[in-house]
Amino acid sequence: MSPQNGFLGVPKTERVPEFCGRCHPGVKEDYQASAHGRALGAGGPQCVTCHGSHAVERASLQLISPESCTRCHGFERAAEIREALSETDGRITALERRLGYFHRMGIDVNDLRGKLFEARNTFHRLFHSVDVKKVRTSTGKIQSRLEDIREQAESIDRLQNRRKQAGAVVVGLLLLVTILFFYLRHTYREDESKRN
Repeated sequence: MSPQNGFLGVPKTERVPEFCGRCHPGVKEDYQASAHGRALGAGGPQCVTCHGSHAVERASLQLISPESCTRCHGFERAAEIREALSETDGRITALERRLGYFHRMGIDVNDLRGKLFEARNTFHRLFHSVDVKKVRTSTGKIQSRLEDIREQAESIDRLQNRRKQAGAVVVGLLLLVTILFFYLRHTYREDESKRN
């Protein structure tokens, strides 16, 4: 735990964003540009105020709550922001599940998962904004990107359905051929036994 070995210790309140920003530079940038970040020196919130220090809570809509926000101010604006974010959050979650299913089925969706990862990260950066208009505009752009991903997932579904239908036809034909083969074989054996 010595500074010579790289131990940093507990950073002072004003230094917490720099400390966390070493791994989260985009989030730090968004935080510093927000009203929360600009109020840091005057007792404004910093990373551990909302996320905790050791059991760090991931960015989620649950962090934007009356319990968290009313420690410092009213919840009205935060409620508007949470509402603006909630639909996009639901779409991201649904697409993550869908692409996860495709992946488990052995379908290569790495490109789509990468696009969704980028969209989700852009979306989570909005959690630090307190500008309702910016959040609404940005979520609209993100939803457009999510719609592109959803359409590509739909085309994968259609392709899989066509493959299933083609497979069912092939299996049906093979079954029919097998039945015909056994029928002809049975008929042939009966003819042979009558001749003998």
